[in-house]
Amino acid sequence: MNSSSSVYKVAFIGCGKRAHEHAIGVQTDSRLKVVALSDISAASAETLNNEFGFQASIYTDHKEMLEKEKPDVVLICLWTPLHLPVFRDCAEAGAKAVLCEKPMSATWGECQEMGKIADEFGCQLTFSLQRRFAKGNQTVRRFIKEGRIGQVLRLDLYSPPNLLDCGIHTFDQAISYMDETPAKTVLGAVDTTEIYNWFNVPSECGATGQILFANGVQASLYSGSIDTWEPSQDMTKIWAGVRVIGTEGFIEVMWDGQIVKGINYDDPSWKPEMELSSMSDQMIGYVRHAIDCLESGEEPEASHQKATRASEIIFAVYESVRRNARVELPLTGVTDSPFITMLNDGQFAK
Repeated sequence: MNSSSSVYKVAFIGCGKRAHEHAIGVQTDSRLKVVALSDISAASAETLNNEFGFQASIYTDHKEMLEKEKPDVVLICLWTPLHLPVFRDCAEAGAKAVLCEKPMSATWGECQEMGKIADEFGCQLTFSLQRRFAKGNQTVRRFIKEGRIGQVLRLDLYSPPNLLDCGIHTFDQAISYMDETPAKTVLGAVDTTEIYNWFNVPSECGATGQILFANGVQASLYSGSIDTWEPSQDMTKIWAGVRVIGTEGFIEVMWDGQIVKGINYDDPSWKPEMELSSMSDQMIGYVRHAIDCLESGEEPEASHQKATRASEIIFAVYESVRRNARVELPLTGVTDSPFITMLNDGQFAK
């Protein structure tokens, strides 16, 4: 933070679509002043600059930008394989906080490495798990704490393909509902009928599995095209989100906090209202909270520690496929992406 003012100097690395969504959150926080934009396409940086009126300096080399501008806060909006090396550059350049696009990284070892760098340099690292700031998700967390559905017994987890890029939202949503309880064991399978490639990382087209959390809650995982599941009419409404089943009822919630249904067995009149949150609302909450925590020293709601817990489940699913066995967590002895290793070894050849 600049000693002469209460404003943080902000820089973007990567100025594509997601940068525009992050910029909405940055623009509404008076503590933040965007001083620099970096992208290998100067035109992309200019577009972002003009759309938000940042009047920032434009760079095509992020290392040059970090050296000259010395930003306090950096937003990394790049493809997945670039997250680790660019975050390392930011931490070494003295950035106090980095808000990075999810997922963390393409391999489990790199996810852990990002956390180690953050801790070593004292750089606050968060990932854009902005759905934690959706009004409906905040309400569901409150309902669960109040015991509206009794003691949580089981979770049904739904995600579009693929686990690395989409499943992280579902796992993070589930973990947040259980007061950050980590997973204990994972048993998984993947569908490789098609191989997708999102942000330069190959992935499965579907997955399923069983997860046991440390608090004893059992979870079933469904990931992929919902048309192939032949689910009941109610289940078709949840293609991305969580069904929480308790001793006294259940609640069904989409990713962005849309409550599809809530039932209390003893109180049929209980009907939780739908609370809609736009992506803009969520990004505003995410950015503001990250800066609040930078000032207070508290762990952010979307901290790298929390992103790591969700990421661990993803790589444990892949490792379970490799071992043909249930995997105990914490996940040790794994640094690669088991899925990518098996794919490269021809294990999924038709």
